[in-house]
Amino acid sequence: MEFDEYESLPEAQSVGVHMTAGAVAGILEHCVMFPIDTVKTRMQSFNAESYRTIRGGLLKMVSTEGLSRPVWGMSAVIVGAGPAHALYFSAYEAIKRTGTHGHKNGTLQTTMTNAAAGCGATLLHDSVMVPADVIKQRMQMFNCKYNSCFNCIYKLYSSEGIRPFYRSFSTQLAMNLPFHAIHIVTYEKMHEMFNPNREYNPSVHMAAGAIAGSVAAVATTPLDMCKTVLNTQEASALNKMKLQRITGIMGAVKSIYHVYGPFGFFRGLQARVLYQMPATAISWSVYELFKHCLSDSERQKENPIPSHSELLNDNVISKESVISSHCDSSHPSVRHVSQFSDNSVIPKTVERLRHNLQIPVPSVAAEDHLILGK
Repeated sequence: MEFDEYESLPEAQSVGVHMTAGAVAGILEHCVMFPIDTVKTRMQSFNAESYRTIRGGLLKMVSTEGLSRPVWGMSAVIVGAGPAHALYFSAYEAIKRTGTHGHKNGTLQTTMTNAAAGCGATLLHDSVMVPADVIKQRMQMFNCKYNSCFNCIYKLYSSEGIRPFYRSFSTQLAMNLPFHAIHIVTYEKMHEMFNPNREYNPSVHMAAGAIAGSVAAVATTPLDMCKTVLNTQEASALNKMKLQRITGIMGAVKSIYHVYGPFGFFRGLQARVLYQMPATAISWSVYELFKHCLSDSERQKENPIPSHSELLNDNVISKESVISSHCDSSHPSVRHVSQFSDNSVIPKTVERLRHNLQIPVPSVAAEDHLILGK
């Protein structure tokens, strides 16, 4: 598929395509990898001695807390990830299109545009996803005192109002802005290297997403650790440090350093990378797949294949004409026309046939009958 066909849709339609594809990709990404995310959250907690490996952490959770324990809090992610990723991918495409419109970019300008697209998309994404992350991580903790996501929302709001849902917002932005800037730049760079025509290529989308996610995850793990500390507010850690509440990114940094030292900022690194690699691979693969399928659907609506009745109405063929098709449903074509109406070929219909049959425009207008004959 050519670049223009795949990437360039009418603006009003492309927003809907990108939002739909992004929402599906986001939900699948988070749901498939949710058990690994639960282990990562516990590894970053202040009571993480029992969770030294991903496999060991999962087995311990299932054996002591039940089979469903690794997916507690998933409903919060499902509700949040759909709209968050719809906003993320639509903003990413819009900013990228605006930054590259009307001129040919150099390497530096392309990189800056991609980084700006990642940052702009993150602002919209986090405004929705941060509260969902708070609920999710509270539900993921050991000895969780909430019996459902709704119960968690109710108790948090009753005791502290809206504030706890956005307590880690600045920290999450500080983490996600560089994360997604690195993520998008790396993803686009992989495509420049291995898929310069930006064709639909599932293997490239998956590999580029995995590499981009892992690079960004390693670079931002210390900030992810701070985010977890702010979101969970573990009572045992607060008592140990004689604090009522950990507030702000500097408060989280001091708490982590006090308990674990400098290496504490990289707790859960392995789990985070192993989570992000498949998660971003799934996200980009699903996004590009849905974008590809929905784009095809939009183009077919704009340029429908002319039916037998349409050709008759346009007086392109006579009633005695015989039309047969032996192609598959995705590429139907007119195979044979036994008789034409004299001098009655409508240019509009001929152009439509040329487009849908992918026939080059002939140099002589008289060859229109030959085109219809194909």
